[in-house]
Amino acid sequence: MKKQVSWREKLERKSPNYGKIVDASHNKGKRLGPGKLLIPNPLDIDTLIRKIPKGKLITVSQIREHLAKDTGANTSCPLVTGIFIRIVGETAEEDLSIGKKDITPYWRVIKEDGSLNPKFPGGVEHQASLLKKEGYKIELGKGKKPPRVKDFGNLLYKL
Repeated sequence: MKKQVSWREKLERKSPNYGKIVDASHNKGKRLGPGKLLIPNPLDIDTLIRKIPKGKLITVSQIREHLAKDTGANTSCPLVTGIFIRIVGETAEEDLSIGKKDITPYWRVIKEDGSLNPKFPGGVEHQASLLKKEGYKIELGKGKKPPRVKDFGNLLYKL
């Protein structure tokens, strides 16, 4: 039987594809635009999220844009970036469960419309509770939309 891989191991896993820039002009180029597409490194995402101070937020798009700009790519892969942001969150919760205090504040990452991420550990309820502890105001989503941070535009961190 295989040993279960921890979230920390997933975060720190090495791959020759991490940090790789690929040509996006075919297939994905139609959706993401032409040019170079970055396959990000999960540790780079973790480092970036750790820079977000209490009282500030960042969107997934800001993360993608910053990673791409730093590497000379036009954009960062949205699918891989999203997966790695979740791994960052799961790793933070795993670290917290074993007594670590200095964890990555993944809950400060929101979607472009200010909504919370249902794929984060504990779903939007847990993210909302962590944000409320830091003083953020959370609005209920309309219809099937998830809750969102009130006046989030004024709280975005400039990278």
